[in-house]
Amino acid sequence: MIMKAITKTIAGLELAQIAWVVRDINAAVEFFANAMGIVDFPRPEAVRAQDLGLTYYGQVVSAEWLATQTYNGSTFIELIQPVSGQSMFQDYLDLHPSGGVQHIAYRLPVAGFERIVADLRGQGYAVITEVNHPIARMAFFDTYQALGVVTEIMGITPEGWAAIEQMEKPRA
Repeated sequence: MIMKAITKTIAGLELAQIAWVVRDINAAVEFFANAMGIVDFPRPEAVRAQDLGLTYYGQVVSAEWLATQTYNGSTFIELIQPVSGQSMFQDYLDLHPSGGVQHIAYRLPVAGFERIVADLRGQGYAVITEVNHPIARMAFFDTYQALGVVTEIMGITPEGWAAIEQMEKPRA
């Protein structure tokens, strides 16, 4: 029954991203290039939770990670390497030292974001992390028991759709 409820909630959303948490982001980029032919990851950038106002179980934390992502023609692929502090990414690596797929993101226009978030909360899924960014509102739900991964809901703003369109263009 639980699986049916979450399936119904995310069924109308667009799959946007698959995110791997890794120990070594440069080795992961090399793997994706050599094993999968995905060669257009930008240089990894440092991300600070405080700069994004990112919360971890309701609190803004001092955490940092490296991240890069690319568009493969249908979905974004994101790589994340925790560097310091406590975050859902570090939690994942603590439980899975080899790394792996940590979250799957679904997107919709920001106008529908609160409805989806309320629905998932109503089903009993806890929010691990939230971000309110000019291009998107994001909520990461603990759906490990139901799905084996975290579920990210992205409410994309009008500015965000323009940014996504740019990111989906092939890199020169």
